Amino acid sequence: MKVAIVGVGAIGGFIGARLAAAGQCEVSAIAQGATLAALREHGWRLHQGGQLIQTPARASDSAAELGPQDLVIVALKGPVLPQLAPTIAALIGPDTVVLPAMNGVPWWLGMGTALGEAPLQSVDPGGSIARHIPLQHVLGCVVHASSSRSAPGIVNHIMGQGLILGEPVGGTSARATRVGSLLSGAGFDVTVSPNVRYDIWYKLWGNLTMNPVSAITGATIDRLLADPLVREFCSSAMREAAAIGQLIGCDITQNPEDRHAITAKLGAFKTSMLQDAEAGRAIELDSIVTAVHEMGQRLNVPTPNIDALLGLTRLFGRVHKLYPEAQA
Repeated sequence: MKVAIVGVGAIGGFIGARLAAAGQCEVSAIAQGATLAALREHGWRLHQGGQLIQTPARASDSAAELGPQDLVIVALKGPVLPQLAPTIAALIGPDTVVLPAMNGVPWWLGMGTALGEAPLQSVDPGGSIARHIPLQHVLGCVVHASSSRSAPGIVNHIMGQGLILGEPVGGTSARATRVGSLLSGAGFDVTVSPNVRYDIWYKLWGNLTMNPVSAITGATIDRLLADPLVREFCSSAMREAAAIGQLIGCDITQNPEDRHAITAKLGAFKTSMLQDAEAGRAIELDSIVTAVHEMGQRLNVPTPNIDALLGLTRLFGRVHKLYPEAQA
């Protein structure tokens, strides 16, 4: 199987290094700049369990050079995907599977639901992603793992190695089982889900508040949950998101306090958005919060707490040059 990793950051580097080390497929990477140079000189490098996993890497800045793949794992930050979707299209053949290992609401989540067929402008402006990556090639994915990138091409595993895979339309398939087996063989804890839309929404339900609140306050998860006012604000936003989920077939039966109890087990944990903010990288606000705000508007679900969260985080991002200014 030919596998291409698009986006060799913390998650893409983690998955790519594990697949390359397992030796069960031909792994390539699409990268640029310092990351491309590091991959060519040093190969895949992953620090995990006190060991350095290092294997040779085939890396290119040209998707056309690599050509169609059997599996394309997209581990980009949300804001850059619309611009890079045409590049990814060059990797797609008739039977290629595209696995978006990304945070937040994927561009295809609302399709076929009460939201209608029009793409969410917050995550797919103008429908560019949907045009270049047709839904029939997509396999849904939820990443339950945390890693960081200490330098271009060097990834440090922090915790977790869970991956949930599933067909966007639900049910099971041979291709989902095949991709799941490949990733299991590389040491990941893989679940092939009959309802990956729900799995994506459930993860988002917690990240919707924890990520942006941690970014604007600089606080770790334990401190957020220890403050009763902040905790209730997060719970209120989660209740609004749960109401949206009911209307798109992603009915969450837990209450926010149940989810907080699970999150609290992470301890003094820094969310990915807080890590990005501290490093001066663009924050993934649109796929995590703006998309939910847009969905509420389309469905006529009041979202005052989500709206406040979006406004505060967006302003924080603009002041700190981590989120684009409003277009005139």
